[in-house]
Parts: sequence; C-alpha cells; structure tokens
Amino acid sequence: MKEEILSYLREKKEASMDELAQRLGKEKAKDFRNLVQMISEMERKRQLTFSNAGKIQIRKEKQKLTLKGTFHAHKNGFGFVTLNEEEDDLFIGRNDVNYAIDGDRVEVIITKVADRSRGISAEAKIIDVLEHSLKTAVGQLILDEEKPKYAGYIRSKNQKISQPIYIKKPALVLDGTEILKVEIDKYPTKKHDFFVATILDVVGHKDDPGIDVLEVLESMDIVSEFPERVLKEASAIPDMPSKKDFEGRLDLRNEITFTIDGADAKDLDDAVHIKKLSNGHFELGVHIADVSYYVQEGSELDKEALNRATSVYVTDRVVPMLPERLSNGICSLNPNVDRLTQSAIMEIDQKGRVVKHTVTQTVIKTTFRMTYSDVNDIITGDKEKRAAFKTIVPSIEQMTELHAILETMRFKRGALNFDTKEAKILVNKTGRPVDIILRQRGVAERMIESFMLVANETVAEHFARLNLPFLYRIHEEPKAEKVQKFIDYASTFGVRVYGTANSISQSALQDIMKAVHGQPYEEVLSMMLLRSMQQARYSEYNHGHYGLAAEFYTHFTSPIRRYPDLLVHRMVRDYGRSKEIAEHFEQVIPDIASQSSSRERRAIEAEREVEAMKKAEFMEEFVGEEFDGIVSSVVKFGLFVELSNTVEGLIHVANLPEFFRYNERNLTLQGEKSGVVFRIGQRIRIKLVRSDKATGEIDFEYLPSEYDVIEKKKHSKFKQDRRQQSYRGDGERKSKPSKGIISRDKKSKKGKGKKPFYKEVTKKGSKNGKRRGKGRRSK
Repeated sequence: MKEEILSYLREKKEASMDELAQRLGKEKAKDFRNLVQMISEMERKRQLTFSNAGKIQIRKEKQKLTLKGTFHAHKNGFGFVTLNEEEDDLFIGRNDVNYAIDGDRVEVIITKVADRSRGISAEAKIIDVLEHSLKTAVGQLILDEEKPKYAGYIRSKNQKISQPIYIKKPALVLDGTEILKVEIDKYPTKKHDFFVATILDVVGHKDDPGIDVLEVLESMDIVSEFPERVLKEASAIPDMPSKKDFEGRLDLRNEITFTIDGADAKDLDDAVHIKKLSNGHFELGVHIADVSYYVQEGSELDKEALNRATSVYVTDRVVPMLPERLSNGICSLNPNVDRLTQSAIMEIDQKGRVVKHTVTQTVIKTTFRMTYSDVNDIITGDKEKRAAFKTIVPSIEQMTELHAILETMRFKRGALNFDTKEAKILVNKTGRPVDIILRQRGVAERMIESFMLVANETVAEHFARLNLPFLYRIHEEPKAEKVQKFIDYASTFGVRVYGTANSISQSALQDIMKAVHGQPYEEVLSMMLLRSMQQARYSEYNHGHYGLAAEFYTHFTSPIRRYPDLLVHRMVRDYGRSKEIAEHFEQVIPDIASQSSSRERRAIEAEREVEAMKKAEFMEEFVGEEFDGIVSSVVKFGLFVELSNTVEGLIHVANLPEFFRYNERNLTLQGEKSGVVFRIGQRIRIKLVRSDKATGEIDFEYLPSEYDVIEKKKHSKFKQDRRQQSYRGDGERKSKPSKGIISRDKKSKKGKGKKPFYKEVTKKGSKNGKRRGKGRRSK
C-alpha cells in the first residue's frame, strides 16, 4: 500500500484522501481505516505531508538519501548501524533509535557526516524498522498485578533489550518460577513501551540444575532437542557400513592409522597415518569421517544440520549439529572397526611443500584411540606409554618431525600466531563452577592442528585449480585504521615498526611480536593484534587467509560439527562423478556461506555469555578478597584487570581515588594529583567488590601497592575540562574514519574448598596473570 500511495503521488503531485481511496480501491469502511492509518504512519515518518488545502503530498525532505543497514544496540541505549563491509558504522544516539531492537534491519538518514580531522564518526537517525530480528525471547516470569490483562512479564537475558515483555494469559496456571520461551506479537512503540508475547514453551523452573545455561541457549534459539522427523531418519541409518558401501573407495585398512583427541571426546571425526618415503619425503594421510555419505542433500538430517550449521560448546554441555547416533556412532572413527572416510593423502617434502596429493573417498580401520596427553607423554619419552603403544611410536616420531617442518614453513611465509590463553571452567553435577583452570596445548595438540591445516589448504587449492564453484574459509586483510591503532600502541613500548598501516606485511607483524616475546605485555599486545584483524568467514570467493598467510583455505576436517565441512565433502563426491553439478553448487554456496558465518557468530556469542556468567558465579564467593592482577585494557571509563585464572573485571573511573586523565594515543590513565599511571600489562593490586552472575559483570577496586607506577606529568595543569573527560554513563562513540557519502575528510586521506585458587591469585609477584583471548577468531 505504501508503494502504491507513493507511486500515485509521484504521478499526481498531490491528492485528497478520497481520491487516494478511490484510486487504491480502499473505499469500504475497513479498508478506508487501514488507508488512514497508513497515511498517518507515513506522515509520522516524515514521508508525507499535508498542504494548506488539505491535500496529501510527498514530503520534499524525503528526497534526502536514505540508507539501509543492520542496527546493533548498546545496553546503554545508543547503537550503531552497519551498512556493509566497505562503509564504517553509523552512530545512532539514544534519542534517534526509534524503538529499533538489536539486529533489526532499518532505514536511516544521515544527520551528521564524519569528520576525520576532528575524529568524529558519522551520525544517523533511524526513520523506519524494515524487519525485526527478535522473534522469540526467554526469561523468568515475573507476576504483575498492575496489568491484569497479562499473566505477567519476562525480562530477556539480552541486556540490549531494556523493555519488559508482557505475556498474554495462557490456559495453564503460572506461579512465577517458570522460565518461559515466548513468541513476540507486538513491539514497543510510542503508545506502549513494552513487548507483547505468547508463550511457546515452559523451558524449566528457576531452581532446576543447569537452567541458567539452558536459558542462555534458548534465548538465542540454540535448541538441544532434535525434531522427531530428524531422529526418525537418523535411527534408520545402520550401525555398521556394509561391503557395498566400500565400492569405489580406496581401501586403507592396512595402514597404521589412529585418532588423537581430548580424553573426553566422543565424536572422533579425524584420523591420521604417516610414512617416510624413499625420497625423504613424508606421506601424510588425513582421514575424515564421511558424514555426507549418510546425510544426503535435502534430507531432514541435512535441513536440520544446515539450520544449526555448527555444534555449540559451552561450559557444561554440547549442543550438537547432528544427532548422537551419527556423531558418536557410525560417523565416529572408533578403533578396530571399519569406517567410511574422505581423505587428503599428501606427499610433503622437507620444506613443508605438498608436491603431490590425492583427495578421494576411502575406508579405514584405526588401530588406537589416542589422547593428547598420551601422545605428549610418548613424545617426551615416557617409557611406560612408549611400551604400551610401541606399534605406533615410530609413526608419532615421524609426525613430530613433520609437524616441526610444517610449523616452520607457516612461520616463514608469514602466518600469525594468536595462541592466546584459554580457560576451562569445571562445574559440579548441579552446574555450579568449582574451579577455573588454564587449557594446556602441548606438541600433540599443535601437531594435529598442523595436519588439519595442511589438509584444509590442499583441498581448497585442489578445487581452486579446477576452477569449480567452491566454499572457502577466508580471512581478509585488516583495515588500515585498526592496524594504525595497533602500530601506535606498539610504538609506546619502543618497538620499531617497519611499514605503514596500509602496506604492513605479516612478517613485519611477526617481528613486532618477536620483539616483545617474554615481556609482561606480550599477551596483551598479542590480543590487541588479534582485535585489529577482521573476522574469518565463509565465502564463495577465494580471498585467501591473511592470518595463516595461505593463498587457499577451506574447512574440510570437521563435518560432524560444522556444516561447511559437510558441504565440502559433498562436493568431493559429486564433482568426482560429474562436473555438470557445478551450476547447482554455484547457486547454493552463497546462502550456505552466509548461514554458516551467521551461526558461527551466534555460537561464539553464546559461548562468551555462558563463560562470563559462570566466571561471575565462581567469583561470588571471593567478594571482599584482595588479589594481584594484570591491567588487560584501558579505556576512557576505566581499566579492566585480569587475574591469573583469566577472570576479568572493571575498575570504573568513578571509583578511583582521584581524577584520572585518559591518554588515547598510548592507552593510559594518569592521576592528576598523584601521577599514578595505569597502562596495559602492568601489575596491580585490587579488591573484588561485586560479581553479578545475572549480567556476567565483575567489579574491582584499586588498592595502592608497591606495583604502582608514578610518572612526572608533562604539564602541571590539565587543560581539558574534567567534565568532558569523565565517563558520561552512556558510552562513547568510536572515532573511526568513514568513506563515501558519509565522510567529510578535511585533512587526512586516510566457596569452600577453593583455598588453592585464593592462594594462587593472591601471591604477590606471580607471573601467571594473563588476559584470556576474548573475541578469539577461529582459524
């Protein structure tokens, strides 16, 4: 109707309400009311106006250029709109949000263009919500007698949604303990600043074990249970392959092949074999469970796998992409049983180059189910383990040799190492965290990673050389402005940087990290480098992988837990039969790439939220205790401090003992009177004052100590107005250079039982305080 109205008014310039109703066939009472409502809405959105004679006209102001994008809300009310990958985000003030919700597709008008010379980003106003992204929500029911029309309301765990979600009265009786999943019927407007929703399901009750994690997952539509139709299809798949299934496959059952995984892994989807050839080269076989043989394209299993696109790993559970009958059964490469696989068999020379390869369908039988710890013990010479697994010790020794060659090769070509510290949260039977430990990565873990990387590269290059439609895992070059920030900060440590933000090479970035190796700020600088990178994603176009310095890369090695790998396996099979299917893959790959990238981001967000919640829950017992920590980040509104167990908390500037000035260039806070300076990587004494499981937030208080650094100020008096420097409570706009139509560039062109943990983190002078890799981008 909107388009019809606009089309008619463009033709006639103006019209009365009666003329519009007649032209559009809206003369009946109900239709006329709808027309009036539409005209009223369009007038409110400044699309239409009335002349002095009462005629309806297109508002001239509408001629302003409008842009469409995705709104990303901040919990303090403001937000940003992402237009595309080329343009920088537009800042949306809290008064210009126009009831848009995080993730909504919106239409905006520019209200203030970017000004690089003053470091001001472009601003915009949302004039229309084109599509709401929020369809369902999850939360605990809160009974509300003030609105008897409704059963009560829930508040979403999503902190970016501030309005209550009122629930229509259902047939069942509710007591206020229920965790509900609801479907949104109405969104907030000027008339009513709240949602209205209908109950879809009772997820559980507030005191149920593990309900906190389940609530997070359900709120993101990450559902553990599989539909009945999917389970029925999975149950029809046999437990063992038949001889007919072996037809046309390369038989590798006589090779010494084994799996190497974590001790708690159940879905064993990759196995390896190795041989030293007469010419000194290595034959490496990477064998991956042939999931695509059982999950046929278009089947119910396939549809559900694509919808999920990835398995989600959170603290105390896994939400799998495929039913366990497949992932832990016929698709798991368990020892001493025949299994169908797809293999990349590579001949690799002493420089780590793949000189020959075969990518084909195979059948294997693994000899051992090895764990990382067992292999690491064998590598370090454990006599008992070497005797127990003597038949594969020669293979492990050759694998260790090849791994060193591959690792050296990757480093020489410029691959960046983002091997940051990760935490593992241990929970009891009720889901309550009891300890936080650091994950260890030995030679065995890195060795398997090396083999998976070279297999992924080989498969990607294989299909790229054939010039066939294919799905790539890409990691594009970082944006210059982010690299410049990293260079500026690295230079504050006296690190020499060769190259500019627009042309810096991977080897130059390697040199920076090599120069700070062993320094207290090494981990933090590595994290800042990681944050300057773009996020890896899936694409039908091959743009290479910047972080790995690889010209070709894909995901081939985990089809049990990632849909892109499943698709790649399908292409290996179908292209082997006929090249005529290329047109079909060309059509489906873009949507699958987009879906897979989106679901990957959702999984990462869920993992972060659950981790933050569980860390905060773990630290609740230590409120009031004092610790040593490391400053992991400095921002205008305060500083983040990380403990040795990777728990991170905020010291807000409002809680510091004096006014602290923020230096954006070297990322420091300095006390106006005392001269005390806080910078990244610095040791600091703090006290835990708040740990909120509901929000995942942790607050620290600064304590003066022998760790404090006092520097003489260059100016005896700050010229800046304190009020301008203080945190305003509603966040700060990121100052980013913009491009195209939205840029104006004037100058530049460019509990009990936890005492061991307490003792560890309170030990002064500890060197274990490292920042965890938040925002880690998966290779």
